[in-house]
Amino acid sequence: MISGQGAGGIADSAEAAMRAGRLRPGDRLPPVRELAGRLRVSPTTVASAYRVLRLRGLVTAAGRRGTRVAARPPIAEAGTAAAPEGARELWLGNPDPALLPDLVPVLARLGEVKRLYGEPANRPELLELAAAGFRADHIAADHLAVVGGALDGLERCLGAHLRAGDRVLIEDPGYAAVFDLVAALGLEAVPVGVDDHGPLPGEVERALRGRVAAAIFTPRAQNPFGSAYDGRRVRELGRLLAAHPELLVVEDDHAGPVAGARARSVSQGRRRWAVVRSVSKSLGPDLRLAVMTGDPVTVSRVAGRQQIGAGWVSHVLQRAVVELWTDRSVARRLERAASAPEAFAREGSGRARRRPELGRQVVERRLAPPGLRLGRPPSGLRSCDGSSRPPHFLLIAVFFTRDARMSCPAPLRRRVAVARPGRVHRGARRRATAASRESRATRSGHTAGTDRRDASTSRGRAACGRSRRRTAALPRRARRSVST
Repeated sequence: MISGQGAGGIADSAEAAMRAGRLRPGDRLPPVRELAGRLRVSPTTVASAYRVLRLRGLVTAAGRRGTRVAARPPIAEAGTAAAPEGARELWLGNPDPALLPDLVPVLARLGEVKRLYGEPANRPELLELAAAGFRADHIAADHLAVVGGALDGLERCLGAHLRAGDRVLIEDPGYAAVFDLVAALGLEAVPVGVDDHGPLPGEVERALRGRVAAAIFTPRAQNPFGSAYDGRRVRELGRLLAAHPELLVVEDDHAGPVAGARARSVSQGRRRWAVVRSVSKSLGPDLRLAVMTGDPVTVSRVAGRQQIGAGWVSHVLQRAVVELWTDRSVARRLERAASAPEAFAREGSGRARRRPELGRQVVERRLAPPGLRLGRPPSGLRSCDGSSRPPHFLLIAVFFTRDARMSCPAPLRRRVAVARPGRVHRGARRRATAASRESRATRSGHTAGTDRRDASTSRGRAACGRSRRRTAALPRRARRSVST
């Protein structure tokens, strides 16, 4: 399956196997010495090839579990696994199409759009509207750039300051595409836990003790937990980050006006920072546009690199976003989308309100750890049969050991779906039980190994102690002979 003689050839062969489907996400690559013996090359050559694959973001090093193909390697895929019948993939973060504005009349109003080389990259009216939105949320907007979506903005920010091998603090569990992006850039992800108010300060503090070059935070509508900063969390994180002035802090405000929570920021006043606000959740995923604000160096580097490559974000998109932002009917639609979770909570039946409590009891008694996280549906979520009736049961299943998404098998990370109660309980219990057994086996194996090492160490120390006591009881001449 893998061939070649030099490090480059071996890496290219492994990448070709991934493209052809012979190596699938999560598959384990042969151990270094085993592959070296098979190819008749030195282990150093194979180790170098694996390092090339890691820098390309194609594989991940999993310690004793070996080197494995990344969950979503940055290569063209033949296709993605679809959600099972009666379920929806929520990890993608798709908005409800019923809550998105109609683009046909907007595009009709644009008329003829002719843009030539050498003209300004960004439309002034778009920048003015975006700056007003940032300043209304007490976020500085003196330097702005227009990028091709939130992930494009994140990639450009990281590329402006970091290089392969740098460490990036990242929420865990978090949006899968951010993990994949960090890996594809050859960066090392440093996971920190998340609760309802964002990254946990204790874990952030521990992570910052290492050499971390950047941090990516989601201020609101965090995927998958829906976390949002509150005032206390902003102050706690601000104090921790103040001790690291050189750290690049990038905040991904992907949901923007439909997040259903107030906008807050922990990056204001820093030397290196950026806030990226996308329109893809509020106006539609096909509008690949986001506006980024940040410090002058970061924004200048992002815009400069964009000019060399893509050049600019289409002015058709920029004008369409301006039209949508200035349309009162669209503003009312966004307000409705932002308040949809609260409306669901008010209108849900008594049975639907009782389900989460039942789910929490199942988690506490049967499925933790690992476990399940239950929550309210995202904006405008419809039932499994496609009707407008609210679903009976929303399950966001996050199976985790210690490092959550980073240490779980790919299929378990992504099973985030809406389904009927009976199907949910049967499927979730079966998956969670299997994951729990695997986690317990891993922990027990580690503990057993530790116990054996500790016992061996204790026996060795006891033997040394007995030997020293016996030696001390001998005459001085005998002691010299024993020591020599």
